[in-house]
Amino acid sequence: MDIEETNMERGQLKKDIQNIIVSENIIIRDALKVINDSSKQICLVIEDEKFVGTLTDGDIRRGFLNGLNLNSPIKSIIYRNPTVCHIEDSNEKILKIAVAKKLHQIPIIDSNGLLVDLKEIDDFLKPKRKKNSVFLMVGGLGSRLRPLTNDIPKPMLKVGGRPILQTIIESFSNHGFVDITMCLGYKSKVIQEYFQDGSLFGVNIDYVVEEKRLGTAGSLSLIEKKLNEPFFVMNGDLLTNMNFEHMLDFHQKNFSKATMCVREYDIDVPYGVVNSIGESIVSIEEKPTHSFFVNAGIYILEPDCLKLIPKNKYFDMPSLFSELLKTQQKVSSYPLTDYWLDIGRLEDFKRANIDYPGVF
Repeated sequence: MDIEETNMERGQLKKDIQNIIVSENIIIRDALKVINDSSKQICLVIEDEKFVGTLTDGDIRRGFLNGLNLNSPIKSIIYRNPTVCHIEDSNEKILKIAVAKKLHQIPIIDSNGLLVDLKEIDDFLKPKRKKNSVFLMVGGLGSRLRPLTNDIPKPMLKVGGRPILQTIIESFSNHGFVDITMCLGYKSKVIQEYFQDGSLFGVNIDYVVEEKRLGTAGSLSLIEKKLNEPFFVMNGDLLTNMNFEHMLDFHQKNFSKATMCVREYDIDVPYGVVNSIGESIVSIEEKPTHSFFVNAGIYILEPDCLKLIPKNKYFDMPSLFSELLKTQQKVSSYPLTDYWLDIGRLEDFKRANIDYPGVF
């Protein structure tokens, strides 16, 4: 348990817990109102300050089947032997007990039998919200995907039945990154009308609109909010199932000023390659494959990198990395081994729709 919980006394219970505490002498009608008014769908029964049990909709239904009515006291239908954990139990132990007993909630008590908290197991399974912002570059024209992009921007093309951009946002959200800024350009209203403030998707979204094309880094010069943590920048036409937390951890452990996600790219030479010195042949490689690491369009930057980006001028991300290298800043490459696809051409779009069911 954390410090806040270990110091919590009976009178310091969180408001959402206080709202579901009842006495064993109330009637079923009043208990039902408590259950229906709370998202927790349970009553915690306390008598003489001691925790005595729980009451759920299921307990009430069983009471009705045994002849009780809305005006009957709840005393006879309280579940008096619920599984509980103690204030000194770790989150890991609580989660293990909950999984073993298939429970969604576990009351937490102290050594005196006083109620301390109600742990909801879904909270353990949700990623912890991160402070790091995400900037999505979604202002491109999508010229190579016309006529598909005649009326909508490329990130709004549907792959797997939903816009590419929605999959990106949900992937970040699933890792706890929920503060998102979209850098818009072409057909910007289509994106704004669909995502609005992001609340329908469990994130917070704001927007920056380019009056002219500024490139993958130039858009960041329009950002007005204060940044205190490393932040992501990602192109809005990518599909990947990478773990963004792992990339952030890599960036921080390497004390990097900037990290670029890179992808291995192979080129097959369809001919025998002749290696020679002067007129003398020294070797022949028959149809070799050459491998390179290429820019995957996903980056993490420290906030002071923004000082290197010129205001209201075209400036791409490779140029920013070049500037960092000139000043001998630490820049890193993060090799991506997960699924990744840049949807830049019609054949990529078709492939993405084939791949989607097996990846996401």
